[in-house]
Amino acid sequence: MEWQIIIAILIAIPIMLLPIALIWYLNLGGIMTAVKEARIKRALKEKEGEI
Repeated sequence: MEWQIIIAILIAIPIMLLPIALIWYLNLGGIMTAVKEARIKRALKEKEGEI
């Protein structure tokens, strides 16, 4: 490979991975929020059952 192609690939890879990383970040944030809400609901149910 010529050096220009290698440089182009090195520049293109992070540009292509940035949207993928953003989508993963948003998905993980949503999952973490759902888990946190489920924990709160479960704790309220358990507390309600004890009373």
